[in-house]
Amino acid sequence: QPHLVESGGGSVQPGGSLNLSCAVSGFHFAVIPISWFRQAPGKEREGVSCIGSGDSGRHRQYAGPVEGRFTISRDNDKETVYLQLSNLKPEDTGVYYCLAHGAYGTECPALGEYSAIDIWGKGTLVNVSS
Repeated sequence: QPHLVESGGGSVQPGGSLNLSCAVSGFHFAVIPISWFRQAPGKEREGVSCIGSGDSGRHRQYAGPVEGRFTISRDNDKETVYLQLSNLKPEDTGVYYCLAHGAYGTECPALGEYSAIDIWGKGTLVNVSS
């Protein structure tokens, strides 16, 4: 059964860094694009970044507010996607979720887009405060 588990969240001061991981099991990881979403308290879930699979693994997307500060990558041997967060700001606070896209082939959909058949992890909390 498809399964995603996020880890690496925590509390940091503004300007700090965190490395999030999304471990995937239960399906052919190498052919699935993976997105990171986040949900801040009282706000809707939003797309943060996406990485394609196969040759599309070179295809990476970032939301405007995180571009230049966050880096997404994947290790197909370890079946894991990473999100490096740097220069963190209080507005980066929220629960970070990874999502496996089952309906879009090897390329990412538009950032923030997902379908009913996509698989979500349970999330990991990032708290940025002084």
